[in-house]
Amino acid sequence: MRPISRHMTSKLVCRNVWKLFGPNAQPFMTQTPNPSPDDLRRAGLVAACRDVNLEVAEGEIFVIMGLSGSGKSTLVRCLSRLVEPTAGEILFNGENLLAASDQRMIEIRRHQMGMVFQNFALLPHLTVLANVAFPLEVQGIDRARREARAQKMIDLVGLAGKEAFFPRELSGGQQQRVGIARSLAVEPELWFLDEPFSALDPLIRREMQDEFMRLQSVLKKTIVFITHDFDEAIRLADRIAIMKDGEVVQSGTPEDLVLSPATPYVAEFTRAVPKAKVVRVGSLTKPAPAGLNGAAVPVRATVAEAAPLFAAGVDLLRVVDADGATAGALHRADVVDIMMRG
Repeated sequence: MRPISRHMTSKLVCRNVWKLFGPNAQPFMTQTPNPSPDDLRRAGLVAACRDVNLEVAEGEIFVIMGLSGSGKSTLVRCLSRLVEPTAGEILFNGENLLAASDQRMIEIRRHQMGMVFQNFALLPHLTVLANVAFPLEVQGIDRARREARAQKMIDLVGLAGKEAFFPRELSGGQQQRVGIARSLAVEPELWFLDEPFSALDPLIRREMQDEFMRLQSVLKKTIVFITHDFDEAIRLADRIAIMKDGEVVQSGTPEDLVLSPATPYVAEFTRAVPKAKVVRVGSLTKPAPAGLNGAAVPVRATVAEAAPLFAAGVDLLRVVDADGATAGALHRADVVDIMMRG
């Protein structure tokens, strides 16, 4: 879990972004740069996004969440300009996307962005291999090279042996894996996922979350992930932004949101979440004594995930980073304290 700091590079910056639906929205924003709800109502306009400010660091998983109608899906489409923002600034690698030409945006989406949506949107007449290779075909890459890269992505998502299958011959989870492989085939710098697992059964959804985290540990992409499920958000996110009525009401780590809610809405949104499911081992890690060996727990694991490792009378666990190196130690007393606080 990593808040943006001066030591981190911002891959995507969103400043004062508005998206209004209705007649004459652009002239209205020019005349009324910071409209109130009453201003919008009088003008007959609906604000899907209101003055949104976000920064996404390179290599982090940034989750945007909220209830249906909160504006989260509209926002992610604004970030890629699939939906045209009414006002604001969106910087990708320092380039203002709102000043980019249509042709430039096509190039960015084809070569630097990957997108996965709730609807798998596979082409039913193409095999798994052809579906995954399709965006590379659009780029004009020759058949041998695009199929070789597609095969690599198919292997990566665990579908080796399914290359000649058609979408109708796959389960829902397998179809979503094909969608993920296809979006990764272009080797994107920035990966958008809009509720990619919400249509799946709970067990398959959990498996796909595990697969997603495995892929991220290998690929280390910059990810904007949309969900309405707080359990999914806290499991996946480095940081979370919660939206309500088109506004970002709070942004921070899962611990920030659960332990220090900024508004009554965020407090209610996170009220039922056990702290042990949110607090990460990294937040409780202390210096490791010399020669500490034995059982280890990942720095990104939650306290709830680490707690069973203390069942055999262990008082100290080794904490390891993403590369398996010792990052410190986790003490039983600190875990018990969090568990007792609910």
